[in-house]
Amino acid sequence: MTADRARAHARVTKTLRDLGPAKLLPAEQARIRLAADTLVFSAEPGAGTLAARADVTALCRHLAGSGRWLPERADELLADLWACGPSELDALAAAA
Repeated sequence: MTADRARAHARVTKTLRDLGPAKLLPAEQARIRLAADTLVFSAEPGAGTLAARADVTALCRHLAGSGRWLPERADELLADLWACGPSELDALAAAA
């Protein structure tokens, strides 16, 4: 895990703390938290990170599509979640 990834995880946690109870159902909060944890603790891209990203992408599309969240807010959350995860460069560095 890098400092940048840890900061991204902190931003997701802050979003859940600030908006979660008012804008997200408990199960939705849990899905986002699980995805963030999966991504931040993954050493390299793989099936788990792909599944986590797919799940939160579907959730954010639902939140924006239903009008519960603005599309920009959903995009911000997705960007923070993506930043939690390993990049291909992280995987190359770990292999070296």
